Order: sequence, then C-alpha cells, then structure tokens
Amino acid sequence: MTIADEAASAGLTKVGGRPSLREYVTEVWRRRSFIFSMAKFRIESENQQNSLGMFWVILKPLLNALIYGAVFGVLIGPQGRPPHFVEFLIIGIFVFEFFAQSWTAGGRAITNNSALVQSLAFPRMVLPLAAVTERFLKFLPTVAIMLVFLVATGNPITWHWLLIIPIFALFFAFTCGIVLITARLAVHWRDLNNFLPFITRFFFYTTGIFFSIEERFGPKPPSAANPEGTPGHPWLVTLTDYQPVHEFLSIARAALLDGPFYDTNTDYWVYSILWTIGVLAFGVWFFWRAEERYGRVD
Repeated sequence: MTIADEAASAGLTKVGGRPSLREYVTEVWRRRSFIFSMAKFRIESENQQNSLGMFWVILKPLLNALIYGAVFGVLIGPQGRPPHFVEFLIIGIFVFEFFAQSWTAGGRAITNNSALVQSLAFPRMVLPLAAVTERFLKFLPTVAIMLVFLVATGNPITWHWLLIIPIFALFFAFTCGIVLITARLAVHWRDLNNFLPFITRFFFYTTGIFFSIEERFGPKPPSAANPEGTPGHPWLVTLTDYQPVHEFLSIARAALLDGPFYDTNTDYWVYSILWTIGVLAFGVWFFWRAEERYGRVD
C-alpha cells in the first residue's frame, strides 16, 4: 500500500489537490454567498475614502460617456452618427465598461491574490468570479440611470426593455467564461496582465461603440451625392457579425431603442447564446484543469 492509499483509507485528502469537475463546480456554487459578499465588500472599501463615496459608481461611466460623446461626436460629424446617437453611445459605453473592467480585474484575480491562494484551501475559481460579480453590481445602477436617460430623451417604454434581463444575464455568464480563461493564462504568463488594457482598448475602438459598423462599412446605395453608390467592406461587416461583444451591444441597443435602424437581428441572439455556452463551459473546464497550479511558487 502506498502512502497515498493509506491517506485515502484514513479519510485524508491532498491539500490543494484537484477534485473532479463536478465536485469542484459544486464547491464553487456552495460559496455563491461568499462571492457576492466579497464583491460587495470590495465595492464599499474601494469608495469609502472618496468624499462622493458610492456615487462614483454612477459618476465614472457618465463622465466617460460625456467625454467620448463630445470628442467623437465632433470627429464623426453629423453625417456619420447613427440615429439616437447620444443614447446609442451611452448604451455602448456603459455595457462595454462592465466587460472591460471585469476582464482586466478578473484576469488578475489569481496573481494579485497569491498570498490568499497560498494560505487558504478553497476553490480558486471564487476569486475571478467575485471580480466579475463586483463589476456587475457596479453595472446595475448604471443600467437604471441609462433607462431613466432613455425616458428623459423621449424614447418610448416598450416590453422589449424586458429583454435586457436575459441579455445582461448572458453577457455576465459570457464575461465569466472570458475571465476564467484569462485568469489561468495570466498565472502561466504574467505579462498578459500588462497586455490586457491594450487588448480591451482595441475592442473598444473596433466594436462599434461610437458608430454603426453596418452603416459605416456596409454597401452604400446610390444617392444624389454619390449616384453609383459604394460597395463598402462587406467582409468586415460579416466578420463583426461573429464578434460576441458587438452582438451583445447590438441586441441591447435593439431592445432599448426604437426605429427600423435598431431592428433586432435574430441571428445575433443565436450567436450570443452559443458564444455564452461555449465560452463559459470551456472557461470552467480550462480553469479547473490548473487548480493545483494556482499558488505554487516555481
């Protein structure tokens, strides 16, 4: 009988060992209250030193929307702006900021908490999930502000607004999958954390936050100024059709804004659901596979 067999017969388990995937996910689910509490505590501790306190949760995205709207509204010009440009911009910035901040913070969740990981035994997946949950809790007040703004600017309240519940639930799950993948990769390659701000910035400028990709790069019909029209870049439009963040932004805008320009692309719903299931499932499996690696000092 080996030492491992003797330990097993005595009911002992390996410290930091990797349980089965099913047991691991069950352990993470049992700690859902802890994940929520950790996220809430971090929000409070982050803002308690500021004179404006928790108001910064709402003020930061509003200031970003104001600055980007003023700058890019002028650069794009009135001819290049989509209908409901201000609302279009605010929805894009608020939704994308949740994704970008979750990705950056969640990717560092293991490497920035190495002392905690090395000293306590718990499913390491708790840390990146808490990081995403923290950003999602910050995101919810901005959703309320966004809806109030839409009403104030004359957009009608319709039953389509209820679609943001499944949209943002899917986006939360998709973001968790991306963060789990990144958090493990950052353990193996620490330099990834330095690249994340540049990667998120690339997505920010190429996802259609300030302009409609379909309108700007799609084919232009003949007009008085351009009798022959232009072929556009349909390959680029097709490529972005399969970009998940662009899909989530598109269906969110379609649910909240009225008009033929924002007709819902049903394919985007299918793609978003498939992206969410695939990325989350792979992220959970990929992160779990390296459970014994987290906290190890090489």
